Amino acid sequence: MNHRQDVHTSEVPVLCVACEARLRGVCGALDADQLMALSKTSTKKRLETGAELVGDAEIIDGYANILSGVVKLIKGLPDGREQIVGLQFAPDFLGRPFQAESAVSAQAATNVVLCSFPKRTLEALIKQSPQLEHSLLKQALRELDEARDWMLTLGRKNALERVASYLLLIANYIDPALQPQSEVIAFDLPMSRLEIADFLGLTIETVSRQLTKLRVDGVIQVRQSRHIVVNNPARLKTFSGC
Repeated sequence: MNHRQDVHTSEVPVLCVACEARLRGVCGALDADQLMALSKTSTKKRLETGAELVGDAEIIDGYANILSGVVKLIKGLPDGREQIVGLQFAPDFLGRPFQAESAVSAQAATNVVLCSFPKRTLEALIKQSPQLEHSLLKQALRELDEARDWMLTLGRKNALERVASYLLLIANYIDPALQPQSEVIAFDLPMSRLEIADFLGLTIETVSRQLTKLRVDGVIQVRQSRHIVVNNPARLKTFSGC
């Protein structure tokens, strides 16, 4: 007789076993049965750079975990002007529970993979699981802290500090355990120079000059325009004004 447990009733679903959203994201708050209930309604989606994931003021009918890639959050004005107001990375939760309409639009800054699920399923699980509610609250508070830090960056830091802060932001998401004494970390910028300039409140020329300064000072290497190698995280943090 086969005594192996049925993965559909008593173990973590196969698709969730190695998922970063379960290991480091909000799904880590769910037990095996709750993960199974969520997985039965979930869909994996692959979207290319530039794809709109959520529209501004769009009726919300689902949420998603970001499995890979970077998502930019955009706030618009009635006359069509837009501002990038935030970035989300794997394994962030995308969406705001118990809200009828989205307050921002979300767009793929890079190719992304999402694990999407219906609004009703996730919100029912929140009511059942204080741990899930706590996990979502922690992410919301982290995003609030990041928004406040970014207000300081835009309001008080000079151009070089802003660019260094942006690179440090990406580096810290690529390697959450990044330490100042780390030797090197490499990543591809998820945004164009124009988007970076928009995000930082600078011109493209200013962004390019500051990247050149960091490169000349030996803090970073720039390869093929978007590939960044941080030679010295401690110096990058110093240049960021942190």
